[in-house]
Amino acid sequence: MSLAPHSGSFGASQQSCSVTAPEESLIVSSSASSGESLQEPDSAIISQKADVMTPAEKLSLCERRAQSLADSEEYDPCIQELVRCLALSRLVYGNEHIAVAQAQSRLAKAYLQYKGWAHQAQEHASQAHEVLRSSQQEERVSCLNCFLTIHQTLGSATLLLGNLAEAESSFQKAEIVIGDIVALEAIGKEDRVDTEYEIFTNLARVYQRQGRPEKALSQCERALELLQEGTQLSRICCVYRNMAAIEQAQGHLDRATEHLLQAHSIALSQSPGGLEGAQIAHSLALVYSSTSEPHHNDSATRFFEESISAYRSALGPQDTLTLSAQDDFSHFLLLTGQQERCAEIQRDSLAYKKSTFGELSAEVAEALQLIGGVEMTQGQMRHAHRTLKKCLNIQNMLYGPQHKKTKATHRTVDMLSQSPEVGERRKESRLETRPPFCAVVSSTSEVTSSISNS
Repeated sequence: MSLAPHSGSFGASQQSCSVTAPEESLIVSSSASSGESLQEPDSAIISQKADVMTPAEKLSLCERRAQSLADSEEYDPCIQELVRCLALSRLVYGNEHIAVAQAQSRLAKAYLQYKGWAHQAQEHASQAHEVLRSSQQEERVSCLNCFLTIHQTLGSATLLLGNLAEAESSFQKAEIVIGDIVALEAIGKEDRVDTEYEIFTNLARVYQRQGRPEKALSQCERALELLQEGTQLSRICCVYRNMAAIEQAQGHLDRATEHLLQAHSIALSQSPGGLEGAQIAHSLALVYSSTSEPHHNDSATRFFEESISAYRSALGPQDTLTLSAQDDFSHFLLLTGQQERCAEIQRDSLAYKKSTFGELSAEVAEALQLIGGVEMTQGQMRHAHRTLKKCLNIQNMLYGPQHKKTKATHRTVDMLSQSPEVGERRKESRLETRPPFCAVVSSTSEVTSSISNS
């Protein structure tokens, strides 16, 4: 999940880590950071005049370097510059100035977006909140923007960490703050829509994980109403997909289908045959295939075929999304009695699975198991025995002989080896590999000659 770039240029995402070095320790080496890769003139000056620059000048330079590194997606050195910005802000302004809170909130957002470090982001955002509360808030708009960044960062970090109550509270506070900013007419329409969209969709995620689907759907409806003001069709499509996921989790398949069909229509109008359309078609196929009504089978087949074709076109036949859609389609074909087509799809994908996942992979083993199962139901015992033996060898390597999958396949292979067709083939195989009779027993003339000589 992301945060709207309403305060500074640094967004936000997730995960966890801890600080290993204090920020102040990085001030001294500001001239030796990753600025060498920048194209702006300041990067050449800093190594020559670092000793004569004031802390305020260094801070200004580090802020420009951090922005440039963020723009060029050099995230690790960008975070290093933001750490220096925080240390220099403390040096220039003291520990209880709004500039320190702003620097700390930008660092928190960067940790979350660029590294996914939720614990680190939570720590810095909380510290920024304490600094901002104790600072002299002369610049009301600047303070509100900083509070907005802090609450959104805390919300995303705690959502990732599973603290849903705190995440809900943080996003609700962010909603109040954006309302104050709008009332002061201190934000443009586009930035307001971006920010409110992020808040509404994040609250929907919180409520969904809390098991409150009605409140989650309500936030999705708010997001849809917000997006009607513009032409952001991709976001509208995303909201419909989220609503479908919420409805499907509740077992409301008809409603989920309605939302997905709306998303599908939007995706095709945006980019026919594109990746988003493929993903939605795949979801539609899964919903239709999960119903017990036979008349939905044709729709499921149509959407499976559409998604696989679009995945192949957009990503290639070896991509994991393509192979996953083919596997889902294969299982659907088995359930609807189309075993031969299932085996055909798996045979075609086997080489790609070996290339993508490796010869000894669970995906290859599953393909062989499906193929062998179909061969067995069609009475091709010899082929099924050979295919399932290959599957068994992989499962032995992956899971060991005592795993339930390995044991089940082993029982099937043993059963097949008792069939007359396999037994006859094994007998023929032994005869083919036996040495010729003349190579073991000497000819009659040789025996007679040997006796005479003795």
